Amino acid sequence: MNAIFEREAVRKYTNEEVEEEKIQKLIDAFQASPCAMHQTDVMELSVITKPELLKKIEDSTDNSCYNAPLIFMINTKKDSQFGERDASVAAENVMVEAADLGLGSVYVMGGVFALNKLPELQKELGMDEGYETTVLLPIGYSADKEQVEDRSNRYKVVRK
Repeated sequence: MNAIFEREAVRKYTNEEVEEEKIQKLIDAFQASPCAMHQTDVMELSVITKPELLKKIEDSTDNSCYNAPLIFMINTKKDSQFGERDASVAAENVMVEAADLGLGSVYVMGGVFALNKLPELQKELGMDEGYETTVLLPIGYSADKEQVEDRSNRYKVVRK
């Protein structure tokens, strides 16, 4: 549970590469995500670590991924009724696992809109035809070691 409370949005990363074992654990967290109506064919993941591809994403999305050394690009079928929800749940799994591994991450939407206008780049990044990018997750080691924000009273809660 500590990872849930320690997770925070990270928008500044070191240049340190994420170790392969940690990347695999993040992929495992993605794979363990629930999916609506057990439709496992509505979502796919592209894991981007190659510097030239990371640069293409940054250049094409106005630096929306904050120069992270690792990007998870979660894509969903264009006609999926639950794709956005499934992608968000998967993103949360990955972000919580990242926090548990000592990594930072952030849920990015702005770059998604830019990428969805660039089908050739999406194809180069491994996305299948008939899908669209739904969430980008920059992941890496945080360059800022700030205090975690108190979120204990962030939202209204009604108990009856």
